[in-house]
Amino acid sequence: MGKIPDYFYPITVALCLAAVIAVYFANNPLKHTRWFMTRRFINWFPLGLTYAFLCMGRYNLIVAKGALGSLMSKSDLGIIFAVGTWVYACSFLVNGPLIDKKIGGKRGMLISAVGVSLSNIALGILTWLIIAQHWKINLVLWFSLLYAVNMYFQSFGSMSIIKVKAYWFHVRERGVFGAIFGTLISVGVYFAFDWGSAIIKLTKTSSTGILHDTFVSTANPTDATWSIFYIPAIILIFWAVIDAWLIKDSPEEAGFPHLDTCDASSGQMHIEFSVADLLKRIFTSKLMMLIAFAELTGGVFRYAMMNWYSIFAAEVKQPGAEFFTHHWGWFTCVFGIVGGFAGGLISDRMFQSRRGPPTALLCGFVLITATVMSFVLFTQPKLVGWSAVLIVMASIGVTSLMSGTAATDFGGRKATATSMGIINGFAYVGSGVQSICLGFLIVHEGWQWWPIFVIPFAVIGLLCTIKIWHDLPEATRRYNKSLEEKDPPLVL
Repeated sequence: MGKIPDYFYPITVALCLAAVIAVYFANNPLKHTRWFMTRRFINWFPLGLTYAFLCMGRYNLIVAKGALGSLMSKSDLGIIFAVGTWVYACSFLVNGPLIDKKIGGKRGMLISAVGVSLSNIALGILTWLIIAQHWKINLVLWFSLLYAVNMYFQSFGSMSIIKVKAYWFHVRERGVFGAIFGTLISVGVYFAFDWGSAIIKLTKTSSTGILHDTFVSTANPTDATWSIFYIPAIILIFWAVIDAWLIKDSPEEAGFPHLDTCDASSGQMHIEFSVADLLKRIFTSKLMMLIAFAELTGGVFRYAMMNWYSIFAAEVKQPGAEFFTHHWGWFTCVFGIVGGFAGGLISDRMFQSRRGPPTALLCGFVLITATVMSFVLFTQPKLVGWSAVLIVMASIGVTSLMSGTAATDFGGRKATATSMGIINGFAYVGSGVQSICLGFLIVHEGWQWWPIFVIPFAVIGLLCTIKIWHDLPEATRRYNKSLEEKDPPLVL
């Protein structure tokens, strides 16, 4: 695998995106017109790529940590990432109702893109001051503050893309869109890790080329690690301009008739909810809390593997498995796409758009894989690498189904951003928990606790999703019943 040419990896990611687009156009259970399908694609594709580059501007911190070396310890990274993720989680309580009641999905995404761009520029300046100007400052404090600002604006993006989706996709199409959402996360991870690593490599003093000439000073030559923050900032401004031009919040704004998506808001679109009503609708619902805790476990799975595998492989040599660290972003991208589509298609095609069953299967898969990984952690490098990749794959499937789909189904179009925000916020509570706990456990107790830490969360996720196995919004049940009368489906 080490002999595979470098161009293979971006080509396969491009092919995966092409396959996603092909699946999107092939999946048309409601028999939309060709122009509706095309206009909806014009809507979600630039919105989706903006979200992917938001992810790049979120996870580039992890790549920067590797370049900073001893300047940022594992414990430092754990604290900085935890502060950011908890700010991200809490901001949903404010930004979700704001998007639902005031600004809508399009403006929410524009705020996110511009805010994340500016905060990444600030992180780049801070990195430059530390490396090139040798400022002696409290690195953890200042990185935590700026990363918290970054993550506050990141929260607008994830809610906004789902808010727009809620108006354009029927419940029976949302499993596939959940898979598309998982794809966008996966592509963003690829941008962050593989493109980020390439940026770090191309902006070293020993390198040459346009990035070197742009970011490396000839007067004071130093590895330009700060470029990993500047480049996604520039790209996000470009996509913000495209979004302002192309995005429409609903089919009606694009000149189409009203689309009843048969979610929990069907028949209630005329009702106005206050902020208190929106929050009560979620926090007093046993179903929504089960979805939230399932998503919390997915956050633990995803970040426990995605954040720590490359650090583990750098400290505990993995002979014969170096290809995982060299192309970590590619592996998590391709297999994340597989996880998202597996969960989404199984949900829509086999379980009549129920989200609990495929999520339970994915949590069970994580339980088995993490258990195997804990037994072979120091003896089977290739199996450890594949286990980490497969857990990321399953976790993105969980997020696609819980945050990307179930939150919208049961929250409804009127409360989409608030519902998705709170559910996704639980994922980042889980991320913060694993960041702090694993940062401490690995430093003080050793790497053997890394996969073991995942196991109890896999059990919790499995139990939560078994509880919601049969749940569907009432409007979806009525729609499914009308389909059954015409063509009885396979019921599992």
